[in-house]
Amino acid sequence: MLRRVRQSLRQLLLLMARRPALLGGTIVLGVLLVLAVKFTYSRAKDVVAPPPPPVRFFAPDAPVVDLYMGQVDQVERLRSVAEVSLVFFYAPWCAHSMAARQELQQVAKKLARQVQFVAVNCWWSQGRCRRQNHFFQFPTIHLFYRRFGPIEYKGPFVAPYMESFILRVITPLTYLPSRARLKDFLSNHEPRVVGFFQFNSSPQPPGYITYLLSALQALKRGFHGVALFGVVTNKQVAEVISLTDDESVYLSRRLNSSLIFPRRELNFTSESICNWVFEHHEDVLRWLQPPGTKSRLLERELTKGPALLLFLPYDPLGSASDLLQQVGDIAVRYHSCENDGSSPGGSGASGSSCCQSFPLPESGGGVCEVCLSTPGSSSCSSLPFVVQAPLGRCCLQGEDAPRCSDSRGNYSPFSRFRACCRRADPRRNRSEAKEVADRRRSAPAPRTSITGLRCQTNRTLRFYVLDVALNWPLAVRLGAAEGSRNASLTPQGAHGPFAAIVDLKDEVHYVLHRSPLSTLTESLEAFIRNFSAPYSLLQRHLVGEGDRRAPPRPLITELTTTSFLPHVMDVQKDVLLFYYTQWCGFCSALNHVVIQLARLLQGNGAIAVARVNVARNDLPWEFMVDHVPSILLFPKYRKHFSVKYPDDLPINLPNLLRFVLQHSGSVDYAEKPLAASAEAGASGPDAIFRAEFLALQQEVQILRHAREHLSQQLAQLWRNNRRLKLDTRSLEAQNAKLQRERESLEEQHRQKSRQLVEAVRRLQELADTSENLLNENALLRVLLRALKDRAEAKGK
Repeated sequence: MLRRVRQSLRQLLLLMARRPALLGGTIVLGVLLVLAVKFTYSRAKDVVAPPPPPVRFFAPDAPVVDLYMGQVDQVERLRSVAEVSLVFFYAPWCAHSMAARQELQQVAKKLARQVQFVAVNCWWSQGRCRRQNHFFQFPTIHLFYRRFGPIEYKGPFVAPYMESFILRVITPLTYLPSRARLKDFLSNHEPRVVGFFQFNSSPQPPGYITYLLSALQALKRGFHGVALFGVVTNKQVAEVISLTDDESVYLSRRLNSSLIFPRRELNFTSESICNWVFEHHEDVLRWLQPPGTKSRLLERELTKGPALLLFLPYDPLGSASDLLQQVGDIAVRYHSCENDGSSPGGSGASGSSCCQSFPLPESGGGVCEVCLSTPGSSSCSSLPFVVQAPLGRCCLQGEDAPRCSDSRGNYSPFSRFRACCRRADPRRNRSEAKEVADRRRSAPAPRTSITGLRCQTNRTLRFYVLDVALNWPLAVRLGAAEGSRNASLTPQGAHGPFAAIVDLKDEVHYVLHRSPLSTLTESLEAFIRNFSAPYSLLQRHLVGEGDRRAPPRPLITELTTTSFLPHVMDVQKDVLLFYYTQWCGFCSALNHVVIQLARLLQGNGAIAVARVNVARNDLPWEFMVDHVPSILLFPKYRKHFSVKYPDDLPINLPNLLRFVLQHSGSVDYAEKPLAASAEAGASGPDAIFRAEFLALQQEVQILRHAREHLSQQLAQLWRNNRRLKLDTRSLEAQNAKLQRERESLEEQHRQKSRQLVEAVRRLQELADTSENLLNENALLRVLLRALKDRAEAKGK
């Protein structure tokens, strides 16, 4: 290859050496080509106009410092002016930034004296903000508390939510001056953290600053504030929660024992405190706010198990809502397993549950959760709990030897938890437990309570709360009625409450239908109990288009979710059902075949042609198909013997007609109406298939008579089998009644026997008493006779 190139260059140089004019022309052409390219490039600069300089994004009267040139270097100077600062990064073309601008201006007008509001244009190419920062979405809000930050706001860009989050950053700690205020702070269902600090030696001790930063760290994990932090400075108030040491942190829990931060095992830093709180807190009610339609937050939560989605009216700036408090109480009682008579680790039918928490010093702040189901009336205080820290075991000491359970491998909701569940059954309490169990069996069954239901079912629910005003389209998709949007309004004009249970594993979801006479608490409790029952009474909710959207079709009936079962299960008609979707090209190609068949069968009242769009209508799983297009025939009187059109058979009019004739449940519809239809159609497709139809009619008749005879025999056998089952049930009922009467007679016999033995014993006692009385009577007679003789002797 190189040789050829060299040879070509040599030939070209020899040619130029022989012809100097050719060399000069080549040079001139090259110069002209370079000049043309340069001239074209210079004109292109004049054609492409430079971008216009950026302008102010916020209104001039808004109390927001608008750095529309992207001067991100001035943010640090502006932050030093105020204690709390908010930085709003935006793109001027972004619709979300434009919508959030109006909301932020409302908040800035209220909090301008407390917060420094700064807006930075991070899209202009010549600005420093775009060079230094690479944001994946706009707008982005960062908050700074003094030198701490940034705290990114991940909530909805609505004025009340943003104002509520800013107020949490301004006051991350709640001051608790009295015992009543402390008890009210701890009575909420949300996780609460209390810190005890004495301001004697220093106006702001280092431990208090660390605790303040841990509260700010918690705000980074959720805009709703998963855990609320409070502070106590009075020692008498701290003694209510057993805090005696200065700089102590207390985590309040309602389902298990409350905890105190282990300062000896963990460093007292803001990150350690925040991680410890989030690892050990009880999250019974969680807020959800999907940031957009493409978010997978909801999917990640629903894959964990059945979820109860509660759409409630919520005011971020108002006080605690009564509805939210009621739902929180229901969630706490649902997860409370202390007094339900069963332990998480087993079915303790005759005992109570004791749950205590013990720190494991050598496990890096881990906690051993011990739950014991005790028989009889044993109290939790009398059970000797022992923790073996080196081995990481939770032990219960019995009479003979310690009983230990290795915590590793057991259920652990978090990585640093240790959970042990054992059943305590001491020998001295076995007879007492048996008596208690016998009494409970003889007592009437109590009404199922919501308390501790989580420990009694394997269909554990997760409680999620969503703001109904922000997530109303999702509620409508789950089954909320459009008319309920004005049913009950909150102060903000939001929609009424709505609840649904979604179970992705079973691919079902249920909707709560409230009774006008029942409260939300009663309806929710009944809703949860019915879902947790072994045989649920809830009816699966199916999403459909609605009959009002279906245009009238005289030949082919268009089915929806609501009209599917009534039409297909009509025992008086054979139903030929065609499954299709709007995106299926084969379905569109087969429409003319289905229309021709519908025209051919138009005069028949015993057969109907219908179709259903499976992409827009949810159907019960037993009526679904694995692909489209698909054709199914549901014969009358025998709907459970539905027949599917063979996949290997071409779908055309003769094959469809033969399929209908062979598998239809009608006997005489083909003799008169269909024959008349075939005779009347003298032109078009009807005349082509008239001869074939008449030839098949006789063969179909013979098959129908044989099938009818077989159906009668099967019906007679079914009736006989049904009669035998009824007789068997009657005999079993009589046998059970006789067994109960026998047990009753045996019990009466035992009672009579005991009474007879008692009567014999009493008669024997009476006989002994009578004999004693007779002996005493004879002795008295002898004495009287002696006295009488003596008296007579004295008289003489």
